Amino acid sequence: MPAVFQSVNMKKILYIVLDGLGDLPLKQLGNKTPLEAALTVNLDRLAQKGKTGIVYPVGKGIAPESDIAVISLLGYDAHKYYTGRGPLESFAEGLAVNNGDVAFRVNFATVAKDGKTIQDRRVGRNLSTEEAAALAKEINSKVTLSSATFEFKSTIGHRGILVIRGMHQKLSGWITNTDPAYDREGVFGVAKEEFENIVSVSGPMPGYENSLEAKEAAKLLNEFTEKSIKVLNAAAINKRRVSEGKMPGNLILSRDAGDHLPEFAPISSVFNLKFGSFVQMPVEKGIALLTGIDIIDVPQSSGHLDVDYPIWAKIALGSIQKYDGIYVHIKGPDEPAHDGDFQKKKECIEAIDKYFFTSLLSELDLSNTIIAVTADHSTVCAVKAHTADPVPLLVCGGNIQPDGSMSFSEKAAKLGSIGEMLGREILPFLVKLAKE
Repeated sequence: MPAVFQSVNMKKILYIVLDGLGDLPLKQLGNKTPLEAALTVNLDRLAQKGKTGIVYPVGKGIAPESDIAVISLLGYDAHKYYTGRGPLESFAEGLAVNNGDVAFRVNFATVAKDGKTIQDRRVGRNLSTEEAAALAKEINSKVTLSSATFEFKSTIGHRGILVIRGMHQKLSGWITNTDPAYDREGVFGVAKEEFENIVSVSGPMPGYENSLEAKEAAKLLNEFTEKSIKVLNAAAINKRRVSEGKMPGNLILSRDAGDHLPEFAPISSVFNLKFGSFVQMPVEKGIALLTGIDIIDVPQSSGHLDVDYPIWAKIALGSIQKYDGIYVHIKGPDEPAHDGDFQKKKECIEAIDKYFFTSLLSELDLSNTIIAVTADHSTVCAVKAHTADPVPLLVCGGNIQPDGSMSFSEKAAKLGSIGEMLGREILPFLVKLAKE
């Protein structure tokens, strides 16, 4: 466990994570990454005032999902604490996960008439939160399992959570996904760069082939998947979507099973600091709650970045006086990268720089604040997936002296004086800087 630090006379810490920011050069952008091609006046200015380096969020060779990356970025060893994404998101959304229940992160998706061929893993990204909630109600009221009860809940857009509770025995989370885009390496979920768009059949993971709890959990997940397809195909909302030329949300893809909640040491006891956070997605909310980080309420997104980001900046400025540090997780760049839309990713980065950082830096006292900007992983447009590539990091403010960095980018960060870091080393590093 890291050393305990005192918050007396410390500078404030503003820790900003831009989801999926990292990328690789693209010919279409003149052999630049979306970040390198973007106009980022404020981020470049911060890099010029401070120091830069590169970060492997979890470890070299690991293409992390956001959950294990965020756990690592908050100073924890994900190998020690992580129990699966399903329990984290279910906890964040108020669903109980008792030991022996099995919880999943899920997506609404679109499946062909054969019930196997996936036409779109995210229902064209236009399934509204309201439509998803209505479809979830259909599933909860019309699907029954042979030897278990379940709770299914939609969250944001095409995303949702599922908790299955065995009637006669405990269940094991050591089972494979039905979502073919994600694999498991031990307890970690890993995005595949290549996969066949066919619904996977869940089964016990290697080493658990003889586990009755894993066999039962996999059987129940496959049963849920098949029965929910029938219910969703018959749903009025999906019939209406088809009539409007849209894809139906007629498949639930499940991944990242876990059969108990993680038990984190509270961040206040690790660093002796009080942290607040604003986060957009259930997984980050779950991690914050379980690590004892306060959730700072922000208005629901309007869908207009020029409206939302200045509000976030204003709330950050107003909240930072109440805490020793604030963790801000901005989803922005990740989604267009998953769609391979490098131009939209570039524009999203520019919007964060223009609307969030302009508003933030106009009033932030940098002399009494350590500001860090990094990412939870690289989401590479060319492969539409998370990769093991490192992400850039900048730190400035307080007594930090410039190291000659001229811009904030993957290429420039490799030359910075910070060098290479692991994600779990960042927060202790920031706390040390805040004491200087």
